[in-house]
Amino acid sequence: MSSGKPIWLRGWTKAGKRALRVTRQARKVSGQAIKDQIATVEKVSRRILSGVATPTPPPTARGGGRWEEGRWGSGPLALRNYRLFIPRGSSASRPAPLLLLLHGCGQDAASFATCTRVASLARAERVAVLLPEQSTHASRQRCWKWFGAESLVAREAMILMSIVEHVSVLHPVRRDQVFALGISAGGSMALTLALRYPHRFKAVGTHSGAVPHSASSAIQAGQSMRGRRSANAEALRWRLLGRRLPPLIALHGDADRVVTFDNASASTALWLDLLPHEAPRAGRSREVQRGRRRRYTVTDWHLATAPYVRLIQINGLGHAWSGGAPKQAFSDPTGPDALKLAMRFFAEV
Repeated sequence: MSSGKPIWLRGWTKAGKRALRVTRQARKVSGQAIKDQIATVEKVSRRILSGVATPTPPPTARGGGRWEEGRWGSGPLALRNYRLFIPRGSSASRPAPLLLLLHGCGQDAASFATCTRVASLARAERVAVLLPEQSTHASRQRCWKWFGAESLVAREAMILMSIVEHVSVLHPVRRDQVFALGISAGGSMALTLALRYPHRFKAVGTHSGAVPHSASSAIQAGQSMRGRRSANAEALRWRLLGRRLPPLIALHGDADRVVTFDNASASTALWLDLLPHEAPRAGRSREVQRGRRRRYTVTDWHLATAPYVRLIQINGLGHAWSGGAPKQAFSDPTGPDALKLAMRFFAEV
């Protein structure tokens, strides 16, 4: 039977209901889209404010050892967070060597630990690892201050060394087996520490870092990164007063457009130039190719039978940690493992 409504009215009613359903669905989709956009903006904002390009969760211990968090500094403006990995079996009677690992701009301790996969190697080699973290109050991009006024660089170096001393007192680490390694600004800072505290390091390394002690302003730092400035060797010679610098390894990609490979060559030349008495023996360069990893060239300079300076030029590598974890900023998984190469050098000296 008929419902009593005209056919046109029933059609109109159905069309109205259908339009209402479509409108409600559109509102839901639109509302979700807006929520998604807000979430994306918030995520990007948090990343910008954190100064970290690819934030990662705090590192966790797997298969032995433990991670600890700390905060130390000589005053409110000098306070810095740090993360420390202690390998299993470390004790007062069996302290572990200490690796000071310095991140680059756009990184923090957690992201750099992930990028380098340092915990895995530290467990295998039974090495303690200290990762200080630059504050966004000191640098919005979390860059270590390897350039600038002499007093500014000296203060930055003092802050980092105070953390090393603090950790050395509280934890079972060997004071006579401290190594420093960093990338980019962290690499420059590692060499700066060695130039100021040569007696505290067994060996040091820089990965994609600018030559230290070469810039007193941001403009000069940019020139240094492009390979247009060199360190003031004479001033450094006066500062060292005949003390020998710790052995150095410099790793750098020859396709780096941020900090050119010339900086690695300049850093190794500086180390050799600052030798007080001995004449280093240059070894032959050798090329290495492992599987599908990037090819690299190794050049050694020896004192007696031990390597004193090692330069590793990595073919086609840009401004990134060689052999790093995937999906991380400043990381190239296709390169040779930079951390293993550095630790191998540290074991030889």
